[in-house]
Amino acid sequence: MADVHSTKEPISTQKQWEYYRALIERRSDYEGVFYVGVTSTGIFCRPTCPARKPKFEHCEFFRAAQEALLASYRPCKRCEPLSHPGKVAGIVETLVEAVERNPEKRWTDADFEALSVHASTARRQFRKRFGMTFVQYARARRLGIAMKEIRRGESVIEAQLEAGYESGSGFRDAFSRIMGTPPSRIETGRVLFAHWLDTPLGPMLAIADEEGLYLLEFVDRRGLEREIERLRQRTKCAVIPGRTSPIDMIERELSSYFAGSLASFTTPVHVLGTPFQQHVWDELRNIPQGETRSYSDIAAAIGHPAAVRAVGRANGSNQLAIVIPCHRVVQQDGTLGGYGGGLARKQWLLEHETRSRSVGSGRDA
Repeated sequence: MADVHSTKEPISTQKQWEYYRALIERRSDYEGVFYVGVTSTGIFCRPTCPARKPKFEHCEFFRAAQEALLASYRPCKRCEPLSHPGKVAGIVETLVEAVERNPEKRWTDADFEALSVHASTARRQFRKRFGMTFVQYARARRLGIAMKEIRRGESVIEAQLEAGYESGSGFRDAFSRIMGTPPSRIETGRVLFAHWLDTPLGPMLAIADEEGLYLLEFVDRRGLEREIERLRQRTKCAVIPGRTSPIDMIERELSSYFAGSLASFTTPVHVLGTPFQQHVWDELRNIPQGETRSYSDIAAAIGHPAAVRAVGRANGSNQLAIVIPCHRVVQQDGTLGGYGGGLARKQWLLEHETRSRSVGSGRDA
């Protein structure tokens, strides 16, 4: 299959300076958008590389890693530009597997020593990857098991003891800090599962139950914590680490989408919003891949031509990035407008879809 990511179009000087500023600031929202070759060292890096930054005149910018390789640059060993951004460190994989083998285990220094892992290293790597320390991660898994027991009809006290808490208040406080609500106040008896997904544009967070996907967002999106809190409040559910069938399905579909072989998503979703918002989101899903619509186009299409600003607010409230393609909505004059994941990602997605559609049409011919 053709590499739909690569392009031979030259990068303008203005765009090169934009990329250079993103490189200096280590902007995660430019992950996958460009790669930089350093002429003085012969290596190429991703935008967030922690290495010392080169001068602008020593930089050569590429839209795809393949282009940098063809230009005789070798991949940086520090940022590993040929892997997904935020690639899981080996120590994280080892510890996650250890937790899954015995999720009810309470970890001690001796347990880390048995795996030849330093506790401080585990804490630092897990905070970088999951936003919580390893001890908090392991505790979340124990509490997740306790939550399953509660859902099956076991009492809170029995679940508390199974999770390793002798104090009821300690169990309740730990549960509240990680899950967002005390176990006795989970009104629906349901939980949602959250899982980190790697993509070429940076990691995304997927939240789902066994029936459908509730949220899919880039993890560095501003206000993501507030989105998750609103989701908790709307569904009256706790959110725990884990996977479900819809999460497995969206992971497969995202892989196909970024490979250029998927034009629409079939993963079942839960769309939470007002009737007006849902009307807007339905219309967004009608925009064909490789095309865009203006906010006023969407307003007219749903029968509310004067509600352009309301359409913009509904567009910004979408919690299912890429699946509900709010990135396909632009200003009346064709400029990009806003995007929660960052304008660089929005432009990349639009260009990627245009190339994907072109390659798909070529295959059909």
